[in-house]
Amino acid sequence: MRKTVAGMIVVGALAGAFLLVSCTSTPEPQTPAQPMNPITRESFGTMEGAPVDLYTLRNAQGMEARITNYGGIVISLKVPDRTGQFGDVVLGFDTLADYLSPAYAKSNPYFGALIGRYGNRIGGARFRLAGQEYKLAANNGPNHLHGGVKGYDKVLWEARPREGEEPALELHYLSKDGEEGYPGNLDITAVYTLTRDNGLKVDFTATTDKETVVNLTPHSYFNLAGHGDILGHEVMIRSARTTPVDSGLIPTGELRPVQGTPFDFNTPTAIGARIEQNDQQLKFGKGYDHNWVIDKPAGELGLMARVQEPTTGRVLEVLSTEPALQFYSGNFLDGTLKGKGGWVYQFRNGFCMEPQHYPDSPNKPEFPSTSLKPGETYRNTIIYRFSTK
Repeated sequence: MRKTVAGMIVVGALAGAFLLVSCTSTPEPQTPAQPMNPITRESFGTMEGAPVDLYTLRNAQGMEARITNYGGIVISLKVPDRTGQFGDVVLGFDTLADYLSPAYAKSNPYFGALIGRYGNRIGGARFRLAGQEYKLAANNGPNHLHGGVKGYDKVLWEARPREGEEPALELHYLSKDGEEGYPGNLDITAVYTLTRDNGLKVDFTATTDKETVVNLTPHSYFNLAGHGDILGHEVMIRSARTTPVDSGLIPTGELRPVQGTPFDFNTPTAIGARIEQNDQQLKFGKGYDHNWVIDKPAGELGLMARVQEPTTGRVLEVLSTEPALQFYSGNFLDGTLKGKGGWVYQFRNGFCMEPQHYPDSPNKPEFPSTSLKPGETYRNTIIYRFSTK
């Protein structure tokens, strides 16, 4: 209509009458609103000249997960509270530049990323396998942490959306032989699925052409209240034993009963209830940063932990096929990182639940093996399922 008016030569009352009719004319009928696409893609910037994408997955209940192929990072995860109000329950940033910034690299909390080749720590940044010693990057004091200097949290994964009854995002990465010191070309697929029962499921598969070690896990920081500290969150962990650590957070090899200690979460207990107790293990981790041996058959998908936030009623259940769970209470967040919406992430503003094998398993033959040989397929399923109470 604007082009029509601009192209006409009108004067006086005729022009006024025309404009009046134009402004008061009946609007055209609107097309009925359509359901939002279960998967959408948008640009998230570039890294080393390569495009980085951001994918949004939505289920029929309104839950939404935003995931980038840079590091397989879960940028945001929106779930309802007991009143039906949706809120973001994971820590992270609004832009790719924040994830690539020097400030983030310095503290490197691994917000929301996929972790590998070996999640958690390997003591002395070395291990022996098939008669050969492999030296890794010492990026956590004298030890190796979360795959090294450039683990899978910092690489660009190939992404392919999968549309269906449950929206999914398939991520693929080929980790070359010798990368970060690990042997073998490891071919990895990670599939994020937003389930109809408000779960975010991660299915890992991997194969190798040379014997190697593998321990893959996601690393989201959760806050079921949306903001503030997580000390009031009530945690249940289905476990009778932990793997206690030394001052460098490397397991000693012992399996220690949790009964009568601050590590007994078989009955739901607030994170802050015992975190400041005079316990040597809590001092080593500056709080909880330990591995629990889960009470379930090996390889079976089962419940590991449940977390409830009293004020919002949000409940998180963690299920996995893995034998253990690392529970971390955000003890190294220090207020130096400003996240989504300007929230400055302070001490214990988020917690992690990382299903995994035991830390330092390559150096502990008494622990369940993390070895993967040619002809074998590594499989690992993890589900973060949300509800309200």
